[in-house]
Amino acid sequence: MENSTKTRYSDSELQEFKELILNKLKVAKAEFTSLTSSLSSPNANGTEDTSGAYKTLEDGSATMEKEQINQLAARQKKFIDNLEAALGRIENKTYGICRETGKLIQKERLRAVPHATLSMEAKLKQG
Repeated sequence: MENSTKTRYSDSELQEFKELILNKLKVAKAEFTSLTSSLSSPNANGTEDTSGAYKTLEDGSATMEKEQINQLAARQKKFIDNLEAALGRIENKTYGICRETGKLIQKERLRAVPHATLSMEAKLKQG
């Protein structure tokens, strides 16, 4: 490189991040599958044979639980989408470049939040 300031991560560094992201993606997809399968199996906790006196209470509780699982699944899906977008940035060699400042995002930040698109500097400016 002509100047000493790096404008992008090297191919070997990108490969390191790719492996990190692929591992996180594998775990995230497994969790997502687990969440969605628990949504699709009604009465997974075996309450179908309890007396009708508790039915309405359990219905409300089950509905709340389903909503929570739905929210977790939606959050997990967004995380998976963000990780897959990060893989795309690795492929086109724009990974790790802050979309606000154009500077490299610190490796420590990327290891903690591999789908980050903002440096801490830009993130803090957002408020």
